[in-house]
Amino acid sequence: MTDTLAVARPARPSQRPARSPWAALAVVLMGQFMAVLDASVVNVAAPSIHASLHTSGAGLQLVIAGYVITYAVLLVTGARVGDILGHRRMFLAGLATFTLASLGCGLATSTAVLVTLRFIQGAGAAAMIPQVLSLIQRTFTGAARGRPMRLYAAVLAGAAVTGQVVGGVLVSANLLGLTWRPVFLLNVPIGASLFLAGLRTLPVGRGEPGRTLDLAGVATLTPAVLALVLPLVLGQSEHWPTWGWACLAGSGVVFALFVVVERRVAARGGAPLIPGRLLRLPGAAAGIAALFCVMAVFGGFFFVLALHLQGGLGYSPMRAGLTFAPAGLAFAAVSLNWQRLPAGWHVNVSIAGFAVYGAGLLMLAAQLRGGGQGGAWLFVALALAGGGMAGAFSPLMTAVVTRVPVTDAADATGVIVTVNQLALVVGVATFGTLYLNLAGRLPQDAAAGFRLVSAHAPPSAPAPPADGSRLSRPARAGTPSRPSPQPCGWMIICSGP
Repeated sequence: MTDTLAVARPARPSQRPARSPWAALAVVLMGQFMAVLDASVVNVAAPSIHASLHTSGAGLQLVIAGYVITYAVLLVTGARVGDILGHRRMFLAGLATFTLASLGCGLATSTAVLVTLRFIQGAGAAAMIPQVLSLIQRTFTGAARGRPMRLYAAVLAGAAVTGQVVGGVLVSANLLGLTWRPVFLLNVPIGASLFLAGLRTLPVGRGEPGRTLDLAGVATLTPAVLALVLPLVLGQSEHWPTWGWACLAGSGVVFALFVVVERRVAARGGAPLIPGRLLRLPGAAAGIAALFCVMAVFGGFFFVLALHLQGGLGYSPMRAGLTFAPAGLAFAAVSLNWQRLPAGWHVNVSIAGFAVYGAGLLMLAAQLRGGGQGGAWLFVALALAGGGMAGAFSPLMTAVVTRVPVTDAADATGVIVTVNQLALVVGVATFGTLYLNLAGRLPQDAAAGFRLVSAHAPPSAPAPPADGSRLSRPARAGTPSRPSPQPCGWMIICSGP
């Protein structure tokens, strides 16, 4: 088969290409879709989980954040282990772990069990997701890689938007009186079907010869990422305590130590967790930095708009999710079709994408200014923002990935996925803090819906006054004014590549 790894270099006797490259692609992309969907769909269910399990604020926060924390921390390690054991084996192991943890989450009878299983879910996703790009790299080469990369980008946006809609539908439907449980149980039949399909379709391989796990790199990178992610995810709920700022400062020190460790590993002839040659590839460092910017704005945009639609304008979770649909559809349309443009135009697609993205955001701000609803122009602005983001993201991702040699595919995947996930967390924390500081206090009812990392107000949340002058509830006559409860966390969108 001309589209397999054998095109790039002779296949080892122990390595068998995929029976059908497109069937294998469908399996890994569906796995990616399920993992991204799970992050956003659970946000909608947070208030129901709180009511059903009598979950404390800290416990509910960990239900959402636990998945993101373990996912972000273990991504690079998952990519390297996949290179050692084989990407097929690692993908299926991660998929099985994720699916079984989803079953346990759906059946959980206590907050402690649910939180533990959410951490396990995140570990399963960290084992599974880095293999997606690696398998695409090894199954398709050259120009044949273009269409899979377009589909990959479309899946990211589709899952992020679909998760909010599906979550609203499942929780509102209250199937068999299970309230929030179908949000997790939905993963079980899908995961089981993908596992059986993966056994038949994914290419068999033993991993790269001579690859080892850089234990020194893991020992320094893991706490560095944890020290960065933990305060960004939990900082708002804890009112940005001293330990959070200390962790952020300490993460920079540990990242610097990681660089020193990696250089020493390379100097000894070892296999560093992140080879320096990856960042020295032409345009790789600049491309990864640009991807970070795109994803940070994307994460902050999704969070703040969801916060405003439901906390400020009183939208139900389902209505808010459907409001994002034009952005998701535009993202998918541009991602799937930008390479149809003449090849000479491809270099400028990202630049034009950033310009359109910015124009869409400015138009969106104008429509929602002063408590406005936006009307039909809101959907136009969202379509512009979604299409512009796709124009900025998809060509950048394709350009970075196609420059990476197949032998370094796993390491590059770990770096790209981790950078994108960190960008989402940074964007949500930065834009969320800015929004909350500028918007003032949230209404009492809206704040209840945001409890600890859920960015969703309950459907009963009242709309703000027509003039949009305040978001806080006025005090009763003769009663001293007091602040309404603040939302205690973030909606974390897990959409790393």
